[in-house]
Parts: sequence; structure tokens; C-alpha cells
Amino acid sequence: MNIEKHKEKLKESLELIDESIRFGVEKRQRTIGFNTSMASVDMLEIYLHMLNLIDPGFVVKHEWFKSKNKIKEKFPYDFEGKEIIFKLIFEIEQQRDSLCYGIPKTKEEIINTLQKFNELKMKFKKLGVQIG
Repeated sequence: MNIEKHKEKLKESLELIDESIRFGVEKRQRTIGFNTSMASVDMLEIYLHMLNLIDPGFVVKHEWFKSKNKIKEKFPYDFEGKEIIFKLIFEIEQQRDSLCYGIPKTKEEIINTLQKFNELKMKFKKLGVQIG
């Protein structure tokens, strides 16, 4: 998929996250879980395309970020911000299934995921990724 398609998908996820915050995070934890995960992957793919590290046919799967070994296997190359980007995506992904399929979480737990996502978003912005 090309950068423009990722930007469209990212925009959709960001809108859904914003709507969920306005509606009440406790009432939309599933939407937040799915969309913070998907938006994280879209931002990463945009960045990797910008650096010409992946081709348009390469698909990053959110499941890879459940395992540090899988991350190392799938992304053997270095790039600016790699360590913090992968750390944050890993932490977001650790909460994804719990938010999407688990029992209701506290507002603080949901906000914690949103804070990690916002930190990731700011990192990508500093690296030149156009977000929203």
C-alpha cells in the first residue's frame, strides 16, 4: 500500500479516537484499542516508506508487536527513533486485546494507552511524518 492510502486509514483512525475521547473513553475502550493499534502501524508504515525501507507490497501486522523477537526478525534494519517507536508500539499492542476483548478497564488504564499513543504520534511528527 502506498503512503497516501496509509494516510487515509490513519486519518480515519485518528477521527475515531477523537470521537471516542469526546464520547467518553470508558464507553469506547474497544474503539480506542483497535484504532490506537491500527494508527500506530499506519504511522510506522508511512515512516518506513518515507525512508525507503519497505516497498508498497510490504504489510506490517500489528500482531508482530506482541513479541520482541518477532519485531527484531521483521525489522532488522536501523533507522532514527527505532528503539522508542518499537517500545511504544509494543506497549500499545500489549493493551490492545485487553481493551478490545476484555472486561471493562478503568478510565486510567484507557488513558494510559492514549498517552502512549500520543507520545508515539509526537515522535513520528518530529521525524517528519504528516499526521492528520
